[in-house]
Amino acid sequence: MESTEKLTDTNAILAYLYETFPLCFVAEGETKPLKIGLFQDLAERLADDSKVSKTQLRVALRRYTSSWRYLKCIKAGAVRVDLDGNPCGELEQEHIDHAQATLKESQDKAKAKRAERSKDEGDAADKAPRKPKRKPQPQARRDAKPAAKDKPKAAPKAPAVPVNLVPAKLEELKVAQRVNVKLGMSPVAGSIVDINKGDVHVQLDSGLTVKVRAEYILL
Repeated sequence: MESTEKLTDTNAILAYLYETFPLCFVAEGETKPLKIGLFQDLAERLADDSKVSKTQLRVALRRYTSSWRYLKCIKAGAVRVDLDGNPCGELEQEHIDHAQATLKESQDKAKAKRAERSKDEGDAADKAPRKPKRKPQPQARRDAKPAAKDKPKAAPKAPAVPVNLVPAKLEELKVAQRVNVKLGMSPVAGSIVDINKGDVHVQLDSGLTVKVRAEYILL
């Protein structure tokens, strides 16, 4: 009997997408830009699939489109694809510029963290008391196994850099307005495509469309 156990791990869901839609989602190597609004197609195609939920699909898709591998594929001449690998139009320059800026920012942060960690480890090594020189051991003890050196403690991770944005009010928002959406640790840029009562539909620059409350819109 086929297992219907629901997938909850994001990596497992991505692996499932690689297997189910290999012409759209690429497991290794250069990826392909995704069709705008692909999440709706994905949710409809997997509506009867008990393994995944819309919430977990959204998280997995967000991780896929925010990876360095995906951001590098957002470039001039690249063509968006749907779930079956069919072309869905070339990228707009605005989306290319945003992807390149996001990639550079992410890489710069990673480089700064590595440099800070390396500096802290070096400082810790310099502050460690130096061991006195050992006296020559008798011949009988020269084959003894030397004691393992103490390893310096790993440096703490650098805190996240705060973003100077404030929550928007519903009456301030309008269709086609450029905004930032609070998703996870960092805001994500996009444009408002619809406002329905208290719900705001935002198309992210990665192509994903999300529905959020006004308080999750940052200006």
